[in-house]
Formats: sequence, C-alpha cells, structure tokens
Amino acid sequence: MVVTHASRASAGGRVTLTIGNFDGVHRGHRTLIERVVAKGRELQVPSCVLTFEPHPREFFAPERAPARLTRLRDKLELIAAAGIERVHLIRFDARVAAMSAARFIDEVLVRTLGVRWLLVGRDFRFGAERQGDFALLDEAARRHGFELEAMRDISFDGERVSSSAVRAALAAGDFARAERLLGRAYTISGKVVPGARLGRELGFPTANIPLSQRPPLAGIYVVEVDADGLNAGRGVASVGRRPTVNPVPTPLLEVHLFDWHGELYGRRLHVRFLRKLRDEAKFDDLAALRSAIARDAAQAREYFARHG
Repeated sequence: MVVTHASRASAGGRVTLTIGNFDGVHRGHRTLIERVVAKGRELQVPSCVLTFEPHPREFFAPERAPARLTRLRDKLELIAAAGIERVHLIRFDARVAAMSAARFIDEVLVRTLGVRWLLVGRDFRFGAERQGDFALLDEAARRHGFELEAMRDISFDGERVSSSAVRAALAAGDFARAERLLGRAYTISGKVVPGARLGRELGFPTANIPLSQRPPLAGIYVVEVDADGLNAGRGVASVGRRPTVNPVPTPLLEVHLFDWHGELYGRRLHVRFLRKLRDEAKFDDLAALRSAIARDAAQAREYFARHG
C-alpha cells in the first residue's frame, strides 16, 4: 500500500475512493473498503482511502473529541490488510477546516486524486461548517464525470456497527461485544519507553507505552501481548494516569508480562485486551499498591487457567 500526502500528491490516474476517519477499522469500515477494492478491480484502477490526521473533532474541540480506538500506524496497517492500494492522508488543520465543500471536491477529489468512482454514506458531510453533503457530491459527479454510490449502514448480529458502539463496549468492559463489532480482539500498540522503574521495585516490572490520544478504556486488564510480531506471552496491564505514585498528565499503558525475561525497551508491543479486572484506584501507600497488583496478577493467571 502506498501512502500519499496532500503536499506531495497529484492525480497520476483515476481511483476508486472512499472518505472517512476509519477509527477502529471495524466490520463496517472493512465492508466499505472491500467494496472500493472490488470496484477498483472491476474498473482496473487503484483503490484509495482518503482519511485525516488528526480526527477533525480533535482539531475543533480536543477536550470533547471521542477517544481514539486506533493510533495512526495501526489504522494504516489495518486498512492495508483490507486490500486498499493507496491511502491519501490529509493533515487536518486550519487551512483544511476553512476549505469550502466545492473547493474540496475540485482540488482534492478531482485534481489531486482523480476520482473515478466514489463511495460514501448518504449522511456524509464535508467542507467548511459541514456544508457539503451527498446531494452536492451527486451534482459534482455529473459535472466532473465520476460515479457516486451510497453506502448502506452495516449491521452485525442485529446491531449497527459504528466506532461509537465500539467505544461504548470498551468503556463498559464488554470485550465480547467489542470483538463482534471489530471482527478481532481490541488491541493497542506502541513502542516501549523507559519508565521510573517503580514496577520493578514493587516486584512487578512493566513495559511502559505512552498514549498521545485518550484511549477508549481505563483500568486494569487481562492481556496477551506480541512484541515486534513475536508472541511475548500473557500478563496484566494498566491504562490510566498512575494516581498513587508519579502521576502522569497523559494516559499511559503499563504491561506486566508473566513469563518474559528479555529487554523490551524500543520494541513495539501489540496488547490485546481480554477482560477488565477493576477500575484504576489511588492507594494510601506502596504496600497497598503492591498488594493490589499482586491480586490483579493472581486474577489474571486464574483467567488464563480457566480459558486455556
């Protein structure tokens, strides 16, 4: 898959295209992407996804923006796995926010991407103040000579699939529902950075992964972990701000692996969340914190003993 950017892209041909944030790349997103890929093969042109970083709501109101399901690298990898040949990534900033819907069509869809066929939902809105809609795209399609198709809502097991529904499931600790909507276990990935080594002092060394955006869950969890594509084993993880000792201003993912004895600094971990044990809590002292972590680890081991 090729990733292009607004500053370095021009239409080198025609593409089949869809547009969105694709946070989570859930079952609904993948159904949409599969349609774009199939149409590209039919028309013998590349398939393309147009997406934004950051999420527009993170730009306009970061304190009210939805929690991030997937970090950018994970999103691109999941889109590539679905078969897309090209992702065009637009940095959402003040210039893009002020772009009129008509200019977005002319400059981005037509001149930059050379759209031949476009798939969006009928409720898709775009452009400054969200003035662009499906009707405007339909008019532009006739004027510029590309095809426009409306994507239906996707349901699975009787539930409409959406990023909001996945966030709600994760916030509630309902990992079975989240997995149904995503089509896979929920995972957070990131590179391990040096920490304060407090976990080591407590007898439970952790791999620390800073999270630049607010995650959709918080608390203590049973997890399975891969390190740079290798199975790193099972363990227990904390997602939060570490309220007892050395609080952090932004969320941190801390993972204690039961049977890993090598160095993890600099490795990229994929942490799969299986069950929530409890909410994050502030303890009176280190002894109470150590006891709580020991209970968490014991409960996680019991979980794996029951589930194989």
